[in-house]
Amino acid sequence: MKLAIIGTGNMGGAIARGLIAAGSWQAGDLLCTVKSDSGLSRLQATLPGVKAGRDNRQAAREADIILLAVKPWFIGSVIEEIRPVLDFKRQLIISVAAGISLCELEELLAAPEEAEKPILFRAIPNTAVEVLDGVTFICRQNATDEQTAQVHDLFAALGYTLVTDEQHLAAGTALASCGIAFAMRYIRAAMEGGVELGFRPEEAARIVEHTVHGAAGLLLQSGLHPEVAIDKVTTAGGITIRGLNAMERSGFTAAVIDGLKASR
Repeated sequence: MKLAIIGTGNMGGAIARGLIAAGSWQAGDLLCTVKSDSGLSRLQATLPGVKAGRDNRQAAREADIILLAVKPWFIGSVIEEIRPVLDFKRQLIISVAAGISLCELEELLAAPEEAEKPILFRAIPNTAVEVLDGVTFICRQNATDEQTAQVHDLFAALGYTLVTDEQHLAAGTALASCGIAFAMRYIRAAMEGGVELGFRPEEAARIVEHTVHGAAGLLLQSGLHPEVAIDKVTTAGGITIRGLNAMERSGFTAAVIDGLKASR
């Protein structure tokens, strides 16, 4: 089984590194392409063992699964380039390009003489796939349940994966992809608060990072609603409730919801 990653930049590279780290793919089974010679040098340095190159058509010809990880404005030209070597009977095509719908992908891939329809997936992962703790949303077109399970398992090695309908992808992007940045902004703010409270910056950073990681771990393991878990550490008249109420007076919850809605 060969996987071609067409456009191994930030997201394509994160997926490749995650798959290798998870042990679900061998480096030699990944066919990774980039646009420039300088990009190729970086790729060879950061992903040793993968079959790295600049020939998108050759990578697509050899692959069983083709992952289109280029910027949305390059999708048309890349599909035009690789279209002559695609085999819709055996190859699965996954796009991680934001904003390009399944119908648009199928239209770009269509050829008048082609009876077979392409087996298409859209996947929206976040960058934490690189550390095997990502979130990925998947939707499909012309795919069987077995093919969908194959793509699901590919991304499930990198974290939580949800097969959904296309209309939920924008919301998923805001919640999980933009959400990475939102969580990091909270971490940065808490770090700055920690420095004001007397910790050195590097100490504050580690404290907050582990605190956020621990909070998520508690919720994932217990299955508790966040408010139930909050109640367990919030005592009457205590310091935690004072801090929570001060944040709410400053619009904490409303700001998070507004940010998500604006991102969608």
